[in-house]
Amino acid sequence: MMFLPVTLTIAAAAALLNLWLSIRVGRIRMAEKISIGDGGSDRLIRRMRAQANFLENTGFALVLIAAIEMAVGTSTLLWLTGLVYIVGRICHAFGMDGGAWVKGRSIGTITTMAILLGLAGYALYLVYTGPTALEVPARAGDIA
Repeated sequence: MMFLPVTLTIAAAAALLNLWLSIRVGRIRMAEKISIGDGGSDRLIRRMRAQANFLENTGFALVLIAAIEMAVGTSTLLWLTGLVYIVGRICHAFGMDGGAWVKGRSIGTITTMAILLGLAGYALYLVYTGPTALEVPARAGDIA
């Protein structure tokens, strides 16, 4: 059995963050009495896009974190990467509201892009520098 503490922790944080984003959308829906769609509400559109953008990116981040953790194990750098990703997504959500947090959107966007690029690059690095299919370890009982 393989245990992936970084992946599990970041996935749990992502689930809680998605719940928070959903509640934020729901509050605007209730306040503006919009049950379906966006009703042309700029505030609702911003909140909906913050949640949708989170969902558009987080699956890729989690898959890459899990694959890397399975390939090389748990590391401090992977923990930090996951933490920075989550913090960046929180900044993005607040930034989508505008106001004093407007720079949070840019911070979250840049953080997300940098982390996805870094994770994807590292995953490819591992694939092309790690063991090849020709280097499959021999099993007990195999004829050499």
